[in-house]
Amino acid sequence: MRSRVWGVAAAVVLGGLLMAGCGDGEQDTAGERAAGKAVSGGYPVSVTDCTGARTTFSAAPRRIVTSNASSLELLLRLGVGDKVIGTGFPPGKGTLPAALDAEARKVKVLSRSVVPKEKLLGSGADLYIDTFASMNMGGGTGDAPTAEEFKAAGIDHVYLKSTACAAQGKGPVTDLSGVEADIVSLGRVTGTGATARELVAGMRAKVDAVRKAVGGTAESERPTYFFFDYDAGTKQPTVVCNRQVAHAVITSAGARNVFADCDGDYKQVGWEDVIAKNPDWIQLGIRHRGGAAANEKAFDEAEQWLRSNPATKGLKAVEEGHFLRIGSEQTTIAGVENADTVVEIAKTLYPGKVG
Repeated sequence: MRSRVWGVAAAVVLGGLLMAGCGDGEQDTAGERAAGKAVSGGYPVSVTDCTGARTTFSAAPRRIVTSNASSLELLLRLGVGDKVIGTGFPPGKGTLPAALDAEARKVKVLSRSVVPKEKLLGSGADLYIDTFASMNMGGGTGDAPTAEEFKAAGIDHVYLKSTACAAQGKGPVTDLSGVEADIVSLGRVTGTGATARELVAGMRAKVDAVRKAVGGTAESERPTYFFFDYDAGTKQPTVVCNRQVAHAVITSAGARNVFADCDGDYKQVGWEDVIAKNPDWIQLGIRHRGGAAANEKAFDEAEQWLRSNPATKGLKAVEEGHFLRIGSEQTTIAGVENADTVVEIAKTLYPGKVG
């Protein structure tokens, strides 16, 4: 499976993805007013979609379907995995931490890719959490359900805006506030606001520590960085642009995304464009293969491709062996582990400064 949900190719097919406030730290004020009630399990609470349309919950959902592993993982971390009755794009074995992985294995897989329209509408769900923007679902599954069809099936439809609203973004996403807002929003909806805030506080502590350590480094002195999505294919690289979560991760770690001048979430470019950027560091982005040995084999393959390809072997990062072996999922998919990736990148780029 080659998907942007767990790899970049489907993002190109499925379209632009990104955020609540689209990376600029905006908050849903009405939702924030309701947040206090959600911490103690109080309702009603409201959330908005990419266009501002509001969905109000009078009680916590009991039967949830998730579009992919990103929203599924967040629900597991919030402690409401028992409410999830199905998912599309399930996480690969071993992708999630051990305890979460075991829980994820119990969730019914409705599709290995996008959940087909009829299966989703007939699932018995009362909530569908969508990581995709509203669009043709592709792959022979038919169009996405309309608002009227969701309503007729008794399904509320909400988005992970940090990935679903990129096309409507107002500018570069340079921090993880959008991801944090999604976590808080899901906490409000599921009545787990206190847990959501604990998760966000943990993320902020890690990222703030990195910023404190590298904050004195001038922008011009920060190393340039290229996310090489090996699983998206090597014939024509697909790069992360300035509205993708990975751009926020790279920026927060004190690096400069070499394709920061690309407005959007992803873009296919030519290798001549990468050569022109000549990055200081390259992240070997591969999807989790199910185990450490398989992952290392994939990282080895990605590195060897860069070293042997005539177009890339002369890049500064390749000649100096400046590679980071960090998985795609924790870099490009909204989640708690985005903060861990910030730390991991910063430790490599700023040895001795970041503990």
